[in-house]
Amino acid sequence: MALCRINDGDGHPTYAMYRHGQICPLSTITDDVPVEAELFDRGIDWVGSLPQPAEDDWQAAPETLLPPIPNPEKCFCIGLNYIEHANESGSDVPDQPVVFNKMPSALIGHGQSICLPKVSNKVDFEGELVAVIGKSGRHITAEDAMDHVFGFTCGNDVSARDWQKGVPQQQWLLGKTFDTFGPVGPCLVTTDEVGDLNQLNIRLLLNDQVMQDSNTRHLIFSIPTLIAHISQIVTLRPGDIIFTGTPPGVGAARTPPVFMKPGDVCSVEIENIGTLTNHCKAEA
Repeated sequence: MALCRINDGDGHPTYAMYRHGQICPLSTITDDVPVEAELFDRGIDWVGSLPQPAEDDWQAAPETLLPPIPNPEKCFCIGLNYIEHANESGSDVPDQPVVFNKMPSALIGHGQSICLPKVSNKVDFEGELVAVIGKSGRHITAEDAMDHVFGFTCGNDVSARDWQKGVPQQQWLLGKTFDTFGPVGPCLVTTDEVGDLNQLNIRLLLNDQVMQDSNTRHLIFSIPTLIAHISQIVTLRPGDIIFTGTPPGVGAARTPPVFMKPGDVCSVEIENIGTLTNHCKAEA
């Protein structure tokens, strides 16, 4: 099932089913609508038990959606997880996952604007598959990892390259965590409906031009491997998210480089999940 977050009629965030640009608020089909923090605790089985909406229960989705994950405790990112992206970045292919993070305050939803900061003129795009944890765990094995995943969404690991790599000692965290640098959405698709995680087409378009075009079969480290690796260090909790790495084609690796500018439209398309679209605007 695909779920999205919207504001209800009183301006309070709530969940809705999502289908090809249409929504059905959960309040339409059940009186037992969870508060946001409860959704992941209830799990996929509860979501799967919801009654199916009637055809006339569906309505057009608003142009702007909230991030499908309300307030993750942790937001991990994986660097250099496609061989060709490592090559285009001038980096060695890693022998273990490269892990950094964004602050949850960077997250925005589908239709919300990426704010290009005054202090950067090299803001880049990175389309990524994002895993959402649904069950707590520490020292999770790769074999058990998928039991801890609630679902997947599209993400854009927006990156200020002049902060990430252009300052002394490099500053991956600062370059990645400006406000609005974590678009996710449009929806959260439960694991049972995503399909084969090793065969998902992934593309990023900038102003309708395809910039990244790959498939998750090219991931160096699989999603179960990433979960096992990270959970050696910290306890993963429901709602935590993992940006799983970007394929080749980023703007900084092009000749000449291509960076986002005000008015640009950036879309991430992932098979069986949907299309995440965000406009770019200059910081006021």
